[in-house]
Amino acid sequence: MRMGEFSRRTGVSQRSLRYYEEQGLLRPARRPSGYREYEEADVVTVRGIRMLLAAGLNTAVIAELLPCMVDEGRILEPACSSMLPDLHRERARIDEAAAALLAARDRLDALIDLTAESGVTDEEACALAAGRARRRDQARNAGQSRADLA
Repeated sequence: MRMGEFSRRTGVSQRSLRYYEEQGLLRPARRPSGYREYEEADVVTVRGIRMLLAAGLNTAVIAELLPCMVDEGRILEPACSSMLPDLHRERARIDEAAAALLAARDRLDALIDLTAESGVTDEEACALAAGRARRRDQARNAGQSRADLA
């Protein structure tokens, strides 16, 4: 099947399909005219790629893992336990990213609490405070510029 039909069938944009091909994840046959020709097995491969992307894996990791996946009819499934170290490594990477996001959220919550506690609701007061901060930053930058000239 050609790309348009394949895109409709998989629910994946043509742009994404070309990207998967560039990354070596998908290898459609080419007609003499240069058009891509997809097979039924490619539908399962794309579903597997989407599943692994949804699990937080990037395309480089997926390229390493895809050969270890087998078509069990509806979806690709792991075929060998040698994938486990890669999967555990990716799990640890996602855990670190999640922890960093949670820490950022905690800092934002603290900032929200401090802002609410300040009790300053007057727009003029906020504008004055912003102006003071801007002038302070400009003075600091001007001092650095003079120091750079010396």
